[in-house]
Amino acid sequence: MAIAASELILNPDGSVYHLNLRPEHLANTIITVGDPDRVDSVTEHFDTVEFQTRKREFHTQTGTYKGKRITVISTGIGTDNIDIVFNELDALVNIDLEKRTVKDTLTSLEIIRIGTSGSIQKEIPIDTFVISNQAAGFDSLLHFYHNDNIQDHAISEALVKHTNWSPLKSKPYIVKCSEALFNKFSSEKTVKGFTATNVGFYGPQGRVLRLPLQDDALNDKLASFSYNNMPITNMEMETAGIYALSALLGHKALSMNAIIANRATGEFSQDPSALVNDLITYTLDKLV
Repeated sequence: MAIAASELILNPDGSVYHLNLRPEHLANTIITVGDPDRVDSVTEHFDTVEFQTRKREFHTQTGTYKGKRITVISTGIGTDNIDIVFNELDALVNIDLEKRTVKDTLTSLEIIRIGTSGSIQKEIPIDTFVISNQAAGFDSLLHFYHNDNIQDHAISEALVKHTNWSPLKSKPYIVKCSEALFNKFSSEKTVKGFTATNVGFYGPQGRVLRLPLQDDALNDKLASFSYNNMPITNMEMETAGIYALSALLGHKALSMNAIIANRATGEFSQDPSALVNDLITYTLDKLV
């Protein structure tokens, strides 16, 4: 059955609605970044750039690095944007956009996030690289999809109990990265991570400006949580959504985190731009 025009929205040129991309614009290896301006910071290392487009916060460039074809796309901030980006990326490779039908043979994309993050463990200092082996989603994105086959319910239940998680908040979901990509990108330069994906930057991450928090001890509870000797290492705002939708759609995903802040010590990187650039070159060289 064909997918209705109201469900799969296409632009007049046949591109997917938000990303403004057609299938030929997309490589099977994709780097996602949050900041639209960071796309240029990645592709400045490329040998060639064959295509680029920009719509809203979604900035895309496709080119080659040392002969490997790669697409770089900005997602903006938050898992609500991840829902848009990952569903439309999947549609580009797994739906016949003219017939509006799912293809008989599905394509699995290789997707690597390059982002910044804050550590909540004193032992993980600023200016290090954390690879998210798994992520805890504090948003509700995954709960809108059939998902029992990808969640680790035991960790979720233990986290809820340890933090005395408010029932008014979305129940945390736990999802893992691609094991193959984790092994490929790990080295003596990286730290294995368990990443908390938050629904905001201020209150949800324990920052207080003028508004009091529902639970002002939550960060301490998260920092003291450990499951099978794996503590929560860092906070950001996209990884769990990336892992969740990638797992559901059959794609391989990995999140690379440049630690620019340590919430436990109050430190902030002296040169976050240089750190991110180091992570970009590290990621690109691991890809080829």
